[in-house]
Amino acid sequence: MADPRTHRLRLWGSGLTVGVILLAVLLVPPLVQLDEQAVDLSRKLLPPSWEHPFGTDDLGRDLLLRCVYGLRISLLVGLVAALVATVVGTAVGAAAGALGGWTDRTLMRLVDAFSSVPHLLLGIFVVALFRPGVWPVIASVAVTHWLSTARIVRSEVLSLRTRPFIDAAVSGGAGRWRVAVRHLLPAVLPQAGLAAVLMVPHAMWHESALSFLGLGLPSHQASLGNLVQNARSSLLAGDWWPTLFPGLLLILPTLAIAGLAGVWRDRLNPRRRSELML
Repeated sequence: MADPRTHRLRLWGSGLTVGVILLAVLLVPPLVQLDEQAVDLSRKLLPPSWEHPFGTDDLGRDLLLRCVYGLRISLLVGLVAALVATVVGTAVGAAAGALGGWTDRTLMRLVDAFSSVPHLLLGIFVVALFRPGVWPVIASVAVTHWLSTARIVRSEVLSLRTRPFIDAAVSGGAGRWRVAVRHLLPAVLPQAGLAAVLMVPHAMWHESALSFLGLGLPSHQASLGNLVQNARSSLLAGDWWPTLFPGLLLILPTLAIAGLAGVWRDRLNPRRRSELML
């Protein structure tokens, strides 16, 4: 049986971690008033200390400040890309499930066509069409991440179509679009919201992979992927901190968001939770 104290501890731990991360990316840049691009070669590759808690990079820049700026960019990419992908996936899935027939078949074949191409390969193709920047990366992540949401929403809509309240709405004269917009879509929004939350860390990792390959954000712009990519030579020389701290700032939000999403999923489906506790 699941321990309620463990459940609460996961909720509070995940919530506190997400809160600290959001406060850091929102408050540190305007409060510190330091240039994260300022180069000081006399301080390059200093290990962690009180003056520089995360150490410095190979150009003498404070790594803590650059990690905060990098996390800020990575979170921006993850949040906007997850929002766009969720809106597209929800619209496609709801239309396919509610309208059925040839519309369902056409949209699901479109989803299958996109799914047949590896996400990273498709993302590389999209960013290669534009100059390096934040918005091409967001577009790349959004284009490759709406598929799972579309499948989830379609499955939920197909399940809801057999419910008595849908039969009552149809019997009352409601058309397909009215049923979809007024009854089906509001019922699947919690599931779509959960999918969006889970998509944020996935999108952050996708952006980091593109930047690590040199195809995402410009190399001078701080993002977690760029920080890890720029630290490769330092790691080979035995300087571990330029790689460790950006990597931790990728892992911690992922674990925290996954913890909050797990609590959300349990609240959405209390029956599943009670079955797991038997």
